[in-house]
Amino acid sequence: MKAKKVTILAAALVLAIGTAGCGSKKASDSGDILIGANFEMTGGVASFGTSSLNGVKLAVKQINDAGGVLGRKLKVEEADNASKAEEATRAAQKLVSDGAVALIGPVTTGNTMGAVPVAMEKKIPLITPTATAVKVTVDERTGKVNDYIFRACFIDPFQGQVMANFALNELKVKNVAIYVNSSSDYSKGLQKFFKETFTKGGGNIAAEESFQEKDTDFKAVLTLIKSKNPDAIYVPGYYEEVGKIVKQARDLGITVPILGGDGWDSPKIVDIAGKEALNNTFFSNHYAPDDTSKEIQDFVSAYKKEYNNQTPDALAALGYDSVKLLTDAITRAGTTESGKLKDALAATKDLKLATGTVTLNENHDPVKSAVVLEFVDGVQKFKTKIDPQ
Repeated sequence: MKAKKVTILAAALVLAIGTAGCGSKKASDSGDILIGANFEMTGGVASFGTSSLNGVKLAVKQINDAGGVLGRKLKVEEADNASKAEEATRAAQKLVSDGAVALIGPVTTGNTMGAVPVAMEKKIPLITPTATAVKVTVDERTGKVNDYIFRACFIDPFQGQVMANFALNELKVKNVAIYVNSSSDYSKGLQKFFKETFTKGGGNIAAEESFQEKDTDFKAVLTLIKSKNPDAIYVPGYYEEVGKIVKQARDLGITVPILGGDGWDSPKIVDIAGKEALNNTFFSNHYAPDDTSKEIQDFVSAYKKEYNNQTPDALAALGYDSVKLLTDAITRAGTTESGKLKDALAATKDLKLATGTVTLNENHDPVKSAVVLEFVDGVQKFKTKIDPQ
């Protein structure tokens, strides 16, 4: 996921901490293992950060109850990045200085990119649960893998392909409009990969229109899109704008399927759009809570017990999986020393997690399935599972 680009202030902060090189406590192999949780607890995507941190805390609780890792307990230090890249930089700096052996988060690509330079400079492994843009783990300037950066989620090219193939093969639509957030690299990335796959498969793009983050009135553009008579509309974006778009589209009499990506996955979208408006909408996601696999049902049951019967979304599942990914690597490395830990993370293979069995490829991206979910009267329902080609 992607929010705002890293600002000049964020870059300046990275230079400052890079030149300082002091103040960060050396990790040792005694005492608690400190994990830094850098999440969007306030701001535009606070729902995402809250869910992810809940998943992190549940995993830590389970691991500590079972005896910890290497005979040591895990301890989580939280830092709120306020859904801003520059704040994600500050949060990462603080967590590293406080002695975190690894960072988990942020959630969105933009905010994660604010933390990546800190992790790379300080040589501290960072696992993002849900930042899906390619450039998170691979430096787009050099094409080289960022050695200390990992993720628990699939990437945008796969997600865009999943929804394009779903539109073509499951919904049998051939004429689709795309409504994209032009201020979001996440949204534009999904637009690109959806369009490439859809047109290659014989589909036609009826219209391509854009909106901006924090827009609230979409009726004029939706009226234009309606005039193009699309069979479906693809809206890759985050829940806050998407909820308003879906509601206003239905108010205008647009009844065709509306499709999207994992940025839809928040209970807030139902509050914003309304249950009825969300009928006949579909989005790609990392897991389905009603999937019958043992790993998923064990996780869902534990999460509901911990959080007042709340059904976990994919953000919670991926936060949970990020801790499991990290602790598996610590166990195999036999230490929290950063160099050995990042090597162990890179070697992750066939690890069973809540969102699937994960092997990290050469770019530190998980190779695993995606699911398509459908909203039925405000409830997410498992529609289909798509395996990587």
